[in-house]
Amino acid sequence: MAERSKGKCRYCGKEYAFGYMGRHLAACKKRQERLAAETGKRQCGYFEMAIYGKCDHDYWLIVEVRDTATLKDVDQFLRDIWLECCGHLSAFEIGGVSYEVMPDADPFWGESVKSMNVKLKSILEKGMVFDYDYDFGSTTELKLKVLDYRTGHLRGEKVTLLSRNNSREFVCDKCGKKSAVFIDSEEFWSGGGLLCEDCAEDAGDEGMLLSVCNSPRMGTCAYEGSDIYPDQFEPDTDRGIEGAR
Repeated sequence: MAERSKGKCRYCGKEYAFGYMGRHLAACKKRQERLAAETGKRQCGYFEMAIYGKCDHDYWLIVEVRDTATLKDVDQFLRDIWLECCGHLSAFEIGGVSYEVMPDADPFWGESVKSMNVKLKSILEKGMVFDYDYDFGSTTELKLKVLDYRTGHLRGEKVTLLSRNNSREFVCDKCGKKSAVFIDSEEFWSGGGLLCEDCAEDAGDEGMLLSVCNSPRMGTCAYEGSDIYPDQFEPDTDRGIEGAR
């Protein structure tokens, strides 16, 4: 079995595979020191969540989210880091209920539908696993699992990125030597289409090419990566806890 993708801990910078990173974060001494150093009068609850591709688990995130944040806040974070290309619709599926940005009061198929404007503390608890879909045409399907819950000092950001899979390296399918930087979207889903710069120039049809990026939506629709989050996550060990995302 191939080794699962690794990522870096936000606090100490050590690398671990996805399956172990949650346990590491719970025990990380650097993290405990940073949390103990936080100050402020207001307290807040935080959910720690693992997020990963439903079909490709090598794409993953571990985040901490304020319990007063809403599902819409999580939706926006996922769009910002992994998904947004054309303003597609999205939905969470939690306990048989679909949570959407613009819920239909009378859904055609009869499912229970509610608004994403619901606070996490009213619907989530430790151990829950639920689904998220972005774009109901060329759908990107994700899984979310609530790993832990804690109380701490209130932070400025609603979502804190704790770890992310390292940016993946792909070899050009055409020459088999150089690193792939583009995808021929028409060929990608048939098992090919990854191209280095030289082979992409030879391919000619630039209109079909998308950028390689660190996302489970790579090669889908018009997605070419995040404008907010870099593909390679780096720890902020030399900065405060409010440091760069």
